[in-house]
Amino acid sequence: MGEYIAELNHINKSFPGVKALDDVSFNLKAGEVLALLGENGAGKSTLVKVLSGVYTKDAGEIKIFDEVIEDLTPKKAQELGVAIIHQELNMCAHLSVAENIYLGREETHSGVLSNREMNKGAKAILNRLNIDIDPTTIVGDLAVSKQQMVEIAKALSTNAKILIMDEPTSALTSNEIDDLFTIIKKLKSEGRGIVYISHRLEELQYIVDRVTIMRDGKFITSMNFEDTTMTEIISNMVGHEIKEKFPRVTCERGKKIFEVRNLNAGKMVRDVNFDLYEGEIVGIAGLMGAGRTETTRAIFGVDPKESGEIFLDGEQVIINRPIDAIRAGIVLAPEDRKKDGLCVKLSVHDNISLPNLDLLCNRLGVVDRKKEQVMTDKAVGSLTIKLPNAEVDAGTLSGGR
Repeated sequence: MGEYIAELNHINKSFPGVKALDDVSFNLKAGEVLALLGENGAGKSTLVKVLSGVYTKDAGEIKIFDEVIEDLTPKKAQELGVAIIHQELNMCAHLSVAENIYLGREETHSGVLSNREMNKGAKAILNRLNIDIDPTTIVGDLAVSKQQMVEIAKALSTNAKILIMDEPTSALTSNEIDDLFTIIKKLKSEGRGIVYISHRLEELQYIVDRVTIMRDGKFITSMNFEDTTMTEIISNMVGHEIKEKFPRVTCERGKKIFEVRNLNAGKMVRDVNFDLYEGEIVGIAGLMGAGRTETTRAIFGVDPKESGEIFLDGEQVIINRPIDAIRAGIVLAPEDRKKDGLCVKLSVHDNISLPNLDLLCNRLGVVDRKKEQVMTDKAVGSLTIKLPNAEVDAGTLSGGR
């Protein structure tokens, strides 16, 4: 066997109007953690989806365990020992942990599903990873962090030798990240190769052996982590030298524009109070389950409020539904963009238009397409959203876009 367990050579992949991968080469060794780095839209997720058979390459060569693979499919990749944990978790929320782990590979006895065997097998995998989750629990009842652990257990249940983790810590607390790193080190000691995608560069020092950097769909460089610096990594990611990582922007504090007083909603939001002034950013911090997301949902009218008052520019506003918040000038970027923030089967301009129909429609309820185009162009330009045109489905964009 050669030095590498996975090799992608001169890979090209295009989507309508966009060349996502341009002559990209990449390799992975057994028993190493390789960080695949790059800014949003660099092509990282597309590359690992090619490796896992989700996308079909347009050109290039794929080698897994020294075997050149043509027409790679997700099923074939799984059979070869490749497993991917996507940035957006792919779980069946209404099924149990064990049923999710064995989905597509169900245990049967005389043609009948054997839940007992699947629960037993799932428990063994979870125990091996020191994950304390009951295999009979419905996945939709688990926190996102626990669902992440179930995804890892599911991947390992296929005896994966090549494990791809796409932004695995994005929804985890510091303690949960420590648990994940312990699992990663264990998998590494067993000789598994791990591709680790993350924007949290401070994490790399704890688990990573090597880094490969992409930019604008192209391979930039690959190096041992111990032989480089964070400044060099960032410079390669963005394409120029970074003199100041976190430049301080000074804004003069203006008048108070927003107040939340004695807000109560459900079990998590109890007597919340805060103010917001012009020119400032107020951070809401806390561990997973502290009520951060629930607070924003209650303010925006997604979840019902038991009591409390909200003031905008000194005047009380009544928000019972999201449309009330939008009309008042309050917007919410939800925690789960795919589930709660976007209609992924609709175009980019449709998604931008939806919360603004009252501004775009005439008295007969017909959308003014010229106004819509101006609004879309302004949003795409100001947020530098990389896309071929605004007609593409929102679900085709990278997670950061």
